[in-house]
Amino acid sequence: MNRLDEKWLKKLVQNCLRQYGRDIEAFPLTDSEWADLYQNIMLENETHPEMNVYEIVHDVVYEYMTK
Repeated sequence: MNRLDEKWLKKLVQNCLRQYGRDIEAFPLTDSEWADLYQNIMLENETHPEMNVYEIVHDVVYEYMTK
């Protein structure tokens, strides 16, 4: 996977956060949070190219929500 479309990826992350119970409208991601999530997703994508982008996003968001 090449560099992902950031806008599409952000929407995917927001949907995943909703599934984990975060109210995106009341508590939107800060620029810093988004930058961290995006960086972690890109890193995972580079180190595990065999993984599906949806799996990567869910793994990264789960880790973010449970830290």
